[in-house]
Amino acid sequence: MSREELEERSSGRAGWDAATRDRIVRGAAEVVLRLGVAGVSVERVRAVAGVSRSQVHRYFPAKEALIDGVVDFQIAAVLARQRALLGSLHSLADLQEWADVVVELNSAGNGVRGCPLGSLVSQLAEQPGPVRAKLDHAFQTWQSYLAAGLRRMQDRGELNAEADVAELATGVVAALQGGLILAQAARSEKPLRSALDLAVGRVALAAHIAGPAAPGHVHRVSQSEADLSACPVSGFATARPHVPGAARKTSSPPPDPNG
Repeated sequence: MSREELEERSSGRAGWDAATRDRIVRGAAEVVLRLGVAGVSVERVRAVAGVSRSQVHRYFPAKEALIDGVVDFQIAAVLARQRALLGSLHSLADLQEWADVVVELNSAGNGVRGCPLGSLVSQLAEQPGPVRAKLDHAFQTWQSYLAAGLRRMQDRGELNAEADVAELATGVVAALQGGLILAQAARSEKPLRSALDLAVGRVALAAHIAGPAAPGHVHRVSQSEADLSACPVSGFATARPHVPGAARKTSSPPPDPNG
């Protein structure tokens, strides 16, 4: 038995419980967010998680298993938040409010907050194994939440009954992911706002065909419903924080050239 294991037993911290495993995964997720998958090491994870080297190896004997745990963790966190927010999407006003929440949260991080799932795809999509399929399924699930909300708009008569809600949902999520990447590069939320404005505008075209939009309401998830520590970067479906100067600006009409 190693010295670390003896110390764990003598201090009553044998670490065979789920809480220890969860702490390790959360620590690894934080390392991935800061340094990428390539930056994950036992020493870095144990330092962040506050566990021993032997505990890390006990639960995750190989780095691949640890990264797989991070993928599962981030998928669960992001989807839980999106499900909470999009579950009450019933109108075009709701969709616009969802987009506004995303932009405000992004601007709170100086335009550098990204999506953990998008980041993982860029790093792991070409790796062998089931990770790419897991991430693909996660994005499909996310799109299904949006599609369900758009379908509710159809049921209310706000969205054209012939609109392809699955296609619209894919476009919105794609715009979000692309906008987040450009926002990170520019360190500004403006590319994200532009991308989501275009995506929501595309849905609005189908909504305009069906008739005027009815007022709606997007559920604001509480801190207890969406614990920021579970996914420290995305936070898409958390309650909207107060961000001075982050409210969406509306442009004034151009002056009349005729005076």
